[in-house]
Amino acid sequence: MAFINKGKHIEQEVGDVRVRVVEEGASQQRVDFLKKLLEHNGYEVLVGETPVKPPKKPKPGEEPVEEPTPEPTWFVGVTDITFNPVYAVYNRRLRTFDGKRVTPDYWNQTTEKAEPNYWDLSKK
Repeated sequence: MAFINKGKHIEQEVGDVRVRVVEEGASQQRVDFLKKLLEHNGYEVLVGETPVKPPKKPKPGEEPVEEPTPEPTWFVGVTDITFNPVYAVYNRRLRTFDGKRVTPDYWNQTTEKAEPNYWDLSKK
């Protein structure tokens, strides 16, 4: 679940370290991208496995349904608990690996080009 469009501030503990969750339910590819990007921008990044929700209990009289085992997902957190990905992206505080400012499309991995006028759809 991408948090770039959400204003929630979720904190978790990884071991004994409290982190601000940047994104949870991420694939390994997404985790690798965010980890590299955030570390490039000077943040200490910790990754943990997203807890698996227990299967739903059947109501009385219903037969239990065999649910497939979900693929493991991960959460990405930074040790700076004041970090907010929405502010960091829209206030243009993050930089790409080639020095350009991170845009929402770049953050969401819908493009590899960091177009500064992210609101101008004709440039996409």
